[in-house]
Amino acid sequence: MDEDEETATPGVADLASAIAPTCPELGRLAQWSVSSHKYGFGVDNLRDDNEGTFWQSEGPQPHAIDLSFPKRVFISSIALLTSHRKDDSYTPSRLSIRAGTGVHDLQEVRYTEFHKPDGWIVIPLRPMDADGAIEGPPIPTHHLRIVIVANHMNGKDTHVRGLKVFGPPEPVAKSLDEVVEELPDGPALVELGQDRSRSFRSLEFRMYDGIR
Repeated sequence: MDEDEETATPGVADLASAIAPTCPELGRLAQWSVSSHKYGFGVDNLRDDNEGTFWQSEGPQPHAIDLSFPKRVFISSIALLTSHRKDDSYTPSRLSIRAGTGVHDLQEVRYTEFHKPDGWIVIPLRPMDADGAIEGPPIPTHHLRIVIVANHMNGKDTHVRGLKVFGPPEPVAKSLDEVVEELPDGPALVELGQDRSRSFRSLEFRMYDGIR
């Protein structure tokens, strides 16, 4: 199939709709750097939450974005913001994601290809399905490198308009009533003033902030 006839890689306009609200964004914990940048189009443009700005490389391929974490983190997916409509041959088309304890022992954990992507592209690092869309177990790492191996139409330099790094979903704290609903009836709960119909009523119980 001719490249121009390939189906465009779908993206999402609203990243929040594609990521579980309990997944923490880990990029704020890292020190960021890039392999090169054109003046005025540096690494800060990857993190400013502005779709109108972008990082532009200025050097030989491949181009890379590095995130160094002060302690080990668990990463389940990344999200890349691109716009083929605006960037044309500057748009990434092949990506290699690498992880390790530092720059000297990085191993490729995911390789993926795009075709004319527009919007946020969510990339699970350890997918559980053939399409690479379902997240598997997170990957522990101290250092993450996103390598732009090639661009659309063999473009030399690249544009990336945003990058987010996500951990696995965090557990959601349960309310006291939810905890009690999971417990059997018993005199201890009655003594605390809980009768399953009127919630917690006793002064003794209200003295505590939570249940361990």
